Amino acid sequence: MARRVAICAAAQIRNEANIWHQRFQGMLLECFESLVDQTGLTFDMDTGVRSVVTCSDDVLDARTISDNGMTDVVGAHYRGEEKMAQDGLNGLGYAMAAIMSGHDDLVLLMGHCKESQSESRHMCTNLAFEPFYTRPLGLDYLNACGLQARAYMARSGLTDDHLAEVVVRARRQAAQNPFARKTSPVTTREVQDSPLLADPLRELHYSPVTDWAVGMLLCCEERVHEFTDKPVWLTGFGSCMDSYFLGERDLAFSTALQQASRRALKMAGGINTREIGLFELNDAAAYQVPLWAESIGLVPAGEGARWLEAGGPDRLQVNRSGGMLNGNPLMLGGLARAMEAFQQLRGEAGDRQVDSLQRALAHGTTGPAGQHHAVLVMEN
Repeated sequence: MARRVAICAAAQIRNEANIWHQRFQGMLLECFESLVDQTGLTFDMDTGVRSVVTCSDDVLDARTISDNGMTDVVGAHYRGEEKMAQDGLNGLGYAMAAIMSGHDDLVLLMGHCKESQSESRHMCTNLAFEPFYTRPLGLDYLNACGLQARAYMARSGLTDDHLAEVVVRARRQAAQNPFARKTSPVTTREVQDSPLLADPLRELHYSPVTDWAVGMLLCCEERVHEFTDKPVWLTGFGSCMDSYFLGERDLAFSTALQQASRRALKMAGGINTREIGLFELNDAAAYQVPLWAESIGLVPAGEGARWLEAGGPDRLQVNRSGGMLNGNPLMLGGLARAMEAFQQLRGEAGDRQVDSLQRALAHGTTGPAGQHHAVLVMEN
């Protein structure tokens, strides 16, 4: 029988626009030292950490195989080290599998994003597209989201007013999150007057450039007591990839996210979304809050606009952290969502704490307009 897996400890730094005074190794070291202080973990070959999973992106790091530059910092010297170059939530899935299979008792997961050092996020994300036809057109993550937003608005009836209200709510939630990057309140008018980026998306509809780092220690059930008395259990994981080409997808509904969430819920014991008390969704753009909610099954397809009007995000506790609109570390969005769920399930979320929370769902996505999705179910 597969072993149960828990997160025993986690550490993060604050989302910032530009951590100019530190290289990514220094950002990671802060998280690493915090984990050591919290747990007393060692790297003894018999009882300590023998496997490390790192999450980062070579393009943003401006070096090939960038994890080579962090192995000593995260304790991976003479250890197994695996790099996750998709959303970091997949790194948690990989670490889960290593422990469930019996290969490891402990896995250290470390992730970083230093997007500020790239000349242009749009130049970097243009490289994600097929090189002969779509890349020369200048497609990047932003204008792919613009295309998806128009498709979804046409089907669901979502309007510019709805988009603005999503941003206003996100800022209101982020004001209670000491790790969020953008926390000052905004008005509907300020959102709608912000510069147009890629029709219909304006500057405040889209997630900002963000530097961030995170670390987590995962452990098998038999050894949890060595590191914590408040474990957070990872009970379900699912992932799914959609087509590489935007024209081959239904941009107004994510079948990949639907399948990933179904797999995670099945693994978690066949539960349904009504049994989950917090949803942390990877909303890189404002329209994605209702779109992803539809795809997961929180609301019927095409009903996202009415769901927003009825206060659905507040009623179902969606993105109490403020979400990605207030800080989006590329490639680590899912880990940021899992970090929020971890704090909530331990009762450590401060003013934004969800009462009597027992189960949460974290969501990560990679690729243009949500090409790949990962979903993680977590319990206390």
